[in-house]
Amino acid sequence: MLGVQTLVSMGALAVPAMAPAVAAATRLPLSAVGVFSGALYIGAMLAAINVGGPVVRWGSVRVAQLCLLIAACGALLVASGAHVLLLPGALLIGLGYGSATPASSHLFAYEVPARWRGLVFSIKQTGVPLGGMLAGALLPAADQHIGWRAALALLAMACVGCSAALQPVRSRFHRDRDPGQRPHRGGSLHTLRTVWALAPMRELALSTLFFAAMQGCLATYLVAQAHVGAGLDAVEAGLLLAAAQASGVVGRITWGWVSDHWMRPSQMLALLALAMGLCALLAGTLTPAWPHTALLLLAVLFGASATGWNGVYLAEVARLAPTGMAGVLTGGTLFFTFCGAVAGPSTFAAIASLSGRVGDGYLFMGGVLATLGLVLIRRHARRTSADDGANENL
Repeated sequence: MLGVQTLVSMGALAVPAMAPAVAAATRLPLSAVGVFSGALYIGAMLAAINVGGPVVRWGSVRVAQLCLLIAACGALLVASGAHVLLLPGALLIGLGYGSATPASSHLFAYEVPARWRGLVFSIKQTGVPLGGMLAGALLPAADQHIGWRAALALLAMACVGCSAALQPVRSRFHRDRDPGQRPHRGGSLHTLRTVWALAPMRELALSTLFFAAMQGCLATYLVAQAHVGAGLDAVEAGLLLAAAQASGVVGRITWGWVSDHWMRPSQMLALLALAMGLCALLAGTLTPAWPHTALLLLAVLFGASATGWNGVYLAEVARLAPTGMAGVLTGGTLFFTFCGAVAGPSTFAAIASLSGRVGDGYLFMGGVLATLGLVLIRRHARRTSADDGANENL
């Protein structure tokens, strides 16, 4: 499942990674990559809230195979270079990208012991930044040697190959299937209503909306803020972003282990919200007077918190979900997550445009996340006190 997550993440970032070449070949403005990414996330949101039924009916591995094939088809449509096929290709890649996480979460809810879920889910979710790192490292180089169309075709072939490689093991993981499951009459609205009806799930969903918004702002604007705020050149600013992404991989695994053994996942998420908020506030104050060591430390802490929460969140969804509902509820909460991924950078851009300072976007987002972290810490403390009081009365 780590390979599935890595490949669909590479697919989601393939066009942005080769944006100059794609724009030149299709005679579209470079800004059109934003429209492409928007269409991709629409596909991801639609998949997330509708894939729960197929996961239960056909099994997690079968849906993982299908999401790879769908993403491969989308990549091939984009590789055609035809304007009329670019947005349908983006939608298909998004459908594959949005289906992968609910499928794997449903499987792991059955196969992974509860005491190891935080760590296992976090390792699985390292496929997202790993896919981004591979897309940035491999695809531009492939474009220079064989062209962007051939690079996308090779990525599609890798997706097909991974899908085929899953076939021999599919029968070994069939406990999560319910072939008699039929689509609910309410469809995607039923999924969202189910998430909203469960108070802990609703809190998780709304929290991840803000977490994903901050993650998107980190990835989109850290280089720009390091350049205009701290006065770094393009290479130095890019290295800061690379450090943030790398620390996100380490952070996902570390926080997953901590939430399994040292503290409750809800407490871990609350502390991460506060940490990413404080890091964003600091990022908004960057000046050329900041030493390089401090900038690197901030990037590492920012990346570890703002991109390290995903596995803890998914493990908590699986823990809270009723039996057989992990995939459905993961998809429902991911709808909010993807909304945040779209809304965060857009809100940041609006604030930065109004003020004329990139740093003001980080100050605003940092204030929101720090406040959210304090609220979540207070709610966790209240729940802990209530649980302790109930235990004393037993």
